[in-house]
Parts: sequence; structure tokens; C-alpha cells
Amino acid sequence: MFKKLSEAIKRKPIIGWGIFAVVMVGVFLLGLLAASITERRAEIASIYNNKVRDIEGIESRNELWGENYPREYNTWKMTADMDFKSKHMGNMEEDVLASRPEMVVLWAGYAFSQDYKAPRGHMHALEDNRNTLRTGCPETDTDGPQPATCWTCKSPDVPRMMHEVGIEEFYKTKWGAFGSEIVNPVGCANCHDPKTMNLTITQPGLIEAFQRQGKDITKATPQEMRSLVCAQCHVEYYFKGDGKYLTFPWDKGMTVEDMEKYYDEAQFSDWTHKLSRAPMLKAQHPDYETFMMGTHAQRGLSCADCHMPYIAEGGIKYSNHQIMSPLKNVANTCQVCHRDSEENLKNYVYERQDKALEIRNRIEKELSKAHIMAKAAWDNGATEKEMEASLKLIRQAQWRWDFSVASHGASFHAPIETQRIMAHSLDRSLQAQLELQKVLFDHGVKDVAMPDISTKDKAQAYIGLDMKTLQENKDKWIKTVVPEWLKKAKEKGRIIASL
Repeated sequence: MFKKLSEAIKRKPIIGWGIFAVVMVGVFLLGLLAASITERRAEIASIYNNKVRDIEGIESRNELWGENYPREYNTWKMTADMDFKSKHMGNMEEDVLASRPEMVVLWAGYAFSQDYKAPRGHMHALEDNRNTLRTGCPETDTDGPQPATCWTCKSPDVPRMMHEVGIEEFYKTKWGAFGSEIVNPVGCANCHDPKTMNLTITQPGLIEAFQRQGKDITKATPQEMRSLVCAQCHVEYYFKGDGKYLTFPWDKGMTVEDMEKYYDEAQFSDWTHKLSRAPMLKAQHPDYETFMMGTHAQRGLSCADCHMPYIAEGGIKYSNHQIMSPLKNVANTCQVCHRDSEENLKNYVYERQDKALEIRNRIEKELSKAHIMAKAAWDNGATEKEMEASLKLIRQAQWRWDFSVASHGASFHAPIETQRIMAHSLDRSLQAQLELQKVLFDHGVKDVAMPDISTKDKAQAYIGLDMKTLQENKDKWIKTVVPEWLKKAKEKGRIIASL
């Protein structure tokens, strides 16, 4: 072959020059590729080798991490944005009680009946926690309605304080006592090891839940960790015992029935309902548990795959830390796997949400009616024995409703399971009404007049809340106490950013 090529070149020298040119171009392109690879590797290495500062221990000040990792930090700061609204959810502040006033009745006697707003981004975690009526107006380190456990998922200052004072001591201290210490919003130290930048678990509740099941969380795969760091907070939990120790009720499993059985055996209730006197359970936000029952988790995806899509800049590939609804960024989330138009993909989500919310709205009307009927039964002389069956059904119905609606994105994460749970909730709500009708009939009551709870104000007035006084006290407290907390934090060097 080479002999024939040589003879051809002798006859036509231009062939040799052509081959030479092709080889030179190939060598040049290979050189560019090699240079690009070397440059990219150097760029990646420079991130670790040219750190601005060494981060030691539990460093809760996110700005210091940002000096080393500006790309991730700049996207994290975007969690402060309130510019997105899909058909049913976004990152804007929304008064949920105003749009669904039946919830006021469902939570009568519990702080959520006073104030419940839709969640915003991580940058707002502390602000929202301080500003909600649910945390009260503590003036000293020993008063106020809530324990320090309520800070747990709001700040990297929490693991720092747990390390300083001890886990049990942290939980049993009053919420207001750490107001000048818990000052940096959810950030870097909540999820990353400062030396290796590997994902890590900083909340003892998750570690302990795994241990009680005989599992070692340190053996989780990197892909599993991309969900488990979220599961530190986006889960169902409760405050156990007088020490208000944060505990995940996973000992019997993660389904709504498993957790209900756990609570029933522990004879636990979050509060006694003001109207029905039922021993109630309040679901927190079982996002991880619901996600694990859905098709995406079953196919090996993690929370971060959809809520923290990758961004490429040169040789750098990093996660977008503006954690929010994937519907804001369909091209880099849904369309990575699904070959369909953005409009179609959004409509698939909305279809699932619409159907789930149709059941949800029906439950809220029927379940609030059950609470009101129960109050009428008590008012007309019903006994505890007569009310036992209906109160049990009310507890079961509301637990299932709350489990579904408190989970962020449940109707998408696990639409089949979520609709199953809500169907059972609606069934129990109606069963409770039937049981109550029997009790009412036995006491000569043929009909119960339903109050006007068509607005939040009317519903709150019906359950006896003095919202004007509550709001005035909170507004004054925010203007007087919170600035003192932040002033002390700045004096201690706990805060870097201007707050």
C-alpha cells in the first residue's frame, strides 16, 4: 500500500502536499484539544489549590465559603429572589390561610391557625422564622411558646450551637434564647465538609433515625447523599418529650400509615383541637418520604438532579444552588431526560396537581365541617365514650390530609400515592360526619348550622383569635427585639453580611 502511495506521489507531488497539509491540520487540532484539556484541568485544580481562606470547623458564615466558591455562592444568593410563580407554586410570599380559610378551622387551637405562609427560598429561612406569629414574642431567654428546636432547619448556626452547648441542651432551651446566635440562613455548612467539600450530614435527627433502623448513613453513596442532605430538614419530625428532642418517626417505616402507627403507640399528639377536642397530629413537610415513593426516586434520581441542575463554565461543572421549583428552569431540569416541549412538560405537572388539589379542596371543606359538628356534639352533652369513634376518624383524616398538603410538591413527586392518601382522608372525613350525626341525633340535634368561614378573618374570629392584638404585638417585637439580636450578633462577629 505504501509503495503504491509513494509511486502516486512521485507521479503527482500535489498528493504528497495534500497529505502533509491534512497531517499538519490534525496535529494542530490535537494540540488545541490537549491544550484545552490541560487548561480545564488547571482551572479545576485552581479552585482547590488557590483558596482564598482555609475554613475550619463549623463555619456558619456563608460569605466566607463564597470567597472560595464564588460560582456556587452567587447562585445560592439567588434563593432570595421572589420572581417565579407557576400555576400553583413559586418562590413568592403567599398567605395560604387567606386563600384557604378552612385551614384556620382545621388547626384551631394550634399556632398554624394564626399564620401560615408559603415557603420561600433558603435566604429567607431566618427572616420568615422570626416574623411568623407562630414563634411568638419572647422578651427573655425563658419565655415564648416555642423551643429552640424550631431553629433546627433554618441555619448553619444550629450545628455550631449544638456543638457548643450539646444537642439535648440546645433542643430544650427556649427559642428566643438563641436569637442573637442563629443569624445566618441555610447555607454551605449545613451540607458540606469544609475540608473536602463532600456532602455531609450535620443534623443529628437524620443520623439517629438511620441508627434506630440499623442503618449506617456514612455508607450512603454519593447519589444517595444528593437526597439525604435534603432529608436533614425536608421530612416529617416531631418534638419528643419534655426536652423537645427533634425525632423522625421512621422506626416502623416511612409511609403515612407507618408513621401514624408510631405516633399511636407512643400516644403522641401535637395538640388537642379547640373545637372537636380530637388529639391531633401536625405533619411538617414529608418531602423526602413522599419523593422516595415516586417514580423519579425509583429510577435512581436524587433531589439535586431536579432542584440543583448542573451548570458548565469552561472546564468547571457545578450545581446551581438556587434551590427551587424545576419548572423555572425546564431546559436544564426536565428536558435533560424528557424529550418533549417545555409547554407539554409543564402541563403534565399541572394536570397532576389539578387533580390532587381537587380532592384536597373537598377534604378541607368536609373535614372542617366534621370539627364543627364535633363541637356541636360536645355542646349538646355528648360523652367521651360517644365521641371516641368520631374523634379517632378526625385524627386519621387530618393526619392524611396534612401529610399530603404539607409535603412540597407531593402531587408531582408521588401523584399516585398522594391521591391514595387523600382519598383515604376524604373517606374518613365523611365517616366522621356519619358517626357525629348519630351522636347528635341521640342528643336531639337534627341539624348543625355551619358558621361563615369564607375568609381568613371570619374563620379566625370564629375560633376565638384576637388577630389584631397578636399582629400588633408581633410588629412591635420585630421592630424592637430582632434589631437587638442582630446587633449582638454583629458585635460577636457572627454576621458578615449587612442585615
